[in-house]
Amino acid sequence: MTVTAPPTRAARWPAVRPWLGIAARLGLAAVWLVAGASKVGDLAASGRAVNAYQVMPYDVATVIGAALPFVELALGVLLLLGLATRLSAVVSAVLLVVFIAGIASAWARGLSIDCGCFGSGGQLAEGQAPSYLPEILRDLGFLVLAGFLLIWPRTPVSVDGWLSGEPALEDEDE
Repeated sequence: MTVTAPPTRAARWPAVRPWLGIAARLGLAAVWLVAGASKVGDLAASGRAVNAYQVMPYDVATVIGAALPFVELALGVLLLLGLATRLSAVVSAVLLVVFIAGIASAWARGLSIDCGCFGSGGQLAEGQAPSYLPEILRDLGFLVLAGFLLIWPRTPVSVDGWLSGEPALEDEDE
């Protein structure tokens, strides 16, 4: 009788990676869908939240603030479907880096604002303290998810996989 050793970590990776990928894809999709949905009902408030960062003229900030919820919703839908996953991961990563830089900039300049990531945002009321470090750490976590999908975009149950006709459970050497 031959005793086989348990699979090594490297041997398990091809079986685990697609399922980590689907968790990353669906997790990031949920983030974008919740963020976009929380702002799409009040685009003026979203514009004011962007303006609170004080890094661009008011008119530019309001246009970006009004467009941002639709970009977030589009990213959420694409990731939910698994369509254009790598492109969605790139756009997600760029947005998250911009968000992290914006929050860090507000913190460094002593602004007292709510990031507006999942709601209206803007200036905090007297006596309220901003929570910059948890917001940056949260966005860094989301950036890790986007990075994972950038490297390994193919996941089970995705339109990308269906369109390519390739099984998503094979190890991907891209």
